[in-house]
Amino acid sequence: QVQLVESGGGLVQAGGSLRLSCAASGRTSIYGMGWFRQAAGKERESVAAITWSGGNTYYADSVKGRFTISRDNAKNVVYLQMNSLKPEDTAVYYCAAKRLRATMDPYDYDYWGQGTQVTVSS
Repeated sequence: QVQLVESGGGLVQAGGSLRLSCAASGRTSIYGMGWFRQAAGKERESVAAITWSGGNTYYADSVKGRFTISRDNAKNVVYLQMNSLKPEDTAVYYCAAKRLRATMDPYDYDYWGQGTQVTVSS
């Protein structure tokens, strides 16, 4: 069993920055980690993903150049640095983990955190 706990969400003005953290515990045979978000009334969408040991990263087009996913294997933590935030980035952000290679499809992921709210004001 894997437990994921997100933190770092909050309220920020447009153009500002936030860094989300996802702490993983339990069985660590995790290969891929991803960040996803869900805005009110919308479906969950992918944001970024990273392989646990290889460091390869993937991004949704909407966040490329603004968001950076990274990981600290010694601490079992995955980060999402979000810069130049826009009101359309407002959503609940979820961290997720999967056993095989990282993908951008939320349906591939086995474990999910509880989510953290990010609100960007205009």
